[in-house]
Amino acid sequence: MNKNGLLTSTDERTWKCALYLRLSKEDGDKVESDSITNQRELITNYINSLPNITIVSERIDDGFSGASFDRPSFNAMMDDIRAGRVDCVAVKDLSRFGRNYTEAGKYLENVFPFMGVRFLAVNDGIDSAAKKSYGDNIIIPFKNLINDAYCRDISVKIRSQLEIKRKKGDFIGSFAVFGYLKDDNHKNRLVIDEYAAEVVRDIFKWKIDGMSQQGIADRLNTLGVLSPYEYKRSLGLRLSTSFKQGVQAKWSAVAIGRILKDEIYVGTLAQGKTSTPNHKVRKKYQKAKEDWVRAVDSHEPIITRDDFELANSLLLKDMRIAPNETTVYLFSGMLKCADCNENMIRKTVTNGGKKYLYYVCGNSKKGSCKSHSVSESLLIESAAVSLQAHIDFILDIERILNFIDTLPLKRDEIQKLDKQIIRKKEDIERIKGLKVSLYENMVSGVIDEQEYADLRKRYNTQLDEAERALLTLGSEIDGILSCKGEKNFWIEQFKAHHNFSELTRKIVVTLIDGITVYEGNRIEIIPKYKSNLETVLNFIHAVDSIMPLDNAETVKEAV
Repeated sequence: MNKNGLLTSTDERTWKCALYLRLSKEDGDKVESDSITNQRELITNYINSLPNITIVSERIDDGFSGASFDRPSFNAMMDDIRAGRVDCVAVKDLSRFGRNYTEAGKYLENVFPFMGVRFLAVNDGIDSAAKKSYGDNIIIPFKNLINDAYCRDISVKIRSQLEIKRKKGDFIGSFAVFGYLKDDNHKNRLVIDEYAAEVVRDIFKWKIDGMSQQGIADRLNTLGVLSPYEYKRSLGLRLSTSFKQGVQAKWSAVAIGRILKDEIYVGTLAQGKTSTPNHKVRKKYQKAKEDWVRAVDSHEPIITRDDFELANSLLLKDMRIAPNETTVYLFSGMLKCADCNENMIRKTVTNGGKKYLYYVCGNSKKGSCKSHSVSESLLIESAAVSLQAHIDFILDIERILNFIDTLPLKRDEIQKLDKQIIRKKEDIERIKGLKVSLYENMVSGVIDEQEYADLRKRYNTQLDEAERALLTLGSEIDGILSCKGEKNFWIEQFKAHHNFSELTRKIVVTLIDGITVYEGNRIEIIPKYKSNLETVLNFIHAVDSIMPLDNAETVKEAV
């Protein structure tokens, strides 16, 4: 050792040294003590105190975890070593070199000795060129093991903290999704970016109106609307991309589809979609959808839930765009053959100089089904008449519900059910008490094991019946309450199109679930929200059976 207690080497050769500096917040590094500047100063002072070492390069991995050795500057340093430009590596301490016990040991015990590389760790007092003691063979691997354990512990803590933030509805992404910005006062909260949000609303509107994803992308590009990537760049955000420099990123069908499918636009934050196996393996994998962390109503929505679900239901339908067309046909993806359930195909027939439009079964050409042909004009007329009649019926239903709301029936019925629920809960607690005392009676010898088994079976049966009855009572209350308030949003969908003058694509996809075509021009129009309507009708029927609604003739007709 020299007078400062630093290790020296008796080897008189001149070593070509590379300073290796690393910093990573993910490792929990203390910025004050482990900053790049601090590391550089410490190592340089140490090297200058040793003879025969010349600093030839400096490699910095700033922002890279020590759990993996796949770091750009570390790899560049290894290239220098293989090329003979470097034969000495100096670090502040072993944790700066790496926190992976296995990999660090491989380099220090095998790779560096084989390549004739001298290794120095200043704060740990390690110099591979100095004479080793028996303790060095134990201390160095032990320190690497501690660094590895520390990295693993920090990784677990960070993952846990991020999971908590996700469950709280905090946004933890680097950049906000197109349509939103990070709140200036709370970086984990999203606020609407009105300019981009208007583009998102147009995308959903155009999809519902019948445009394809590619058609929407083409329209946005024609209008000169910046793509999400280019828009973020215009805001001054620093992004990495695979696009060639100087080439402006355009809207694409994929980008449109991604927006249409993203629940973030209805206020639901879905995070944790990818992960890594552990802190040592950085390669990400996609997690199953049920394992995502979803926070509902975490931020203000841009799109209504109805429009979002409608647009996504259209993505599942077969709605190919005809050549030279920008939107789908009025009934695209809505028509099914009654016999084979195949999609109906639109055909043009020319007769006497006039064009006639028909829909035929897709399997008719194969000979596996009849044509079931129906003219488009008949479809339009039938659908319009059927929908208008259905809307009128829904309006009658709403008047009935409004009339029922003026009656004391709901309040009285719910109070009666509440009393039954209280009694049923008391029965459940009583049976549970009997089961406890039953065991005590067997232990004290009041009853034998056979009697205990028989009585226990009987009590379990009674308990199951009571719990099922409790669920039924709860469902009855839900059924009463479901026929009022926000749960009748579906009525508003029909009311919004009352007395429409023209059957449009939006009306078709909003109010019609499907159209079935039978032989002989028979058409069945299946309206949306059929189950909601059935629930309401059952409720009205139940009310009428308890309290005859003689003053409402429309009620009688509906029931």
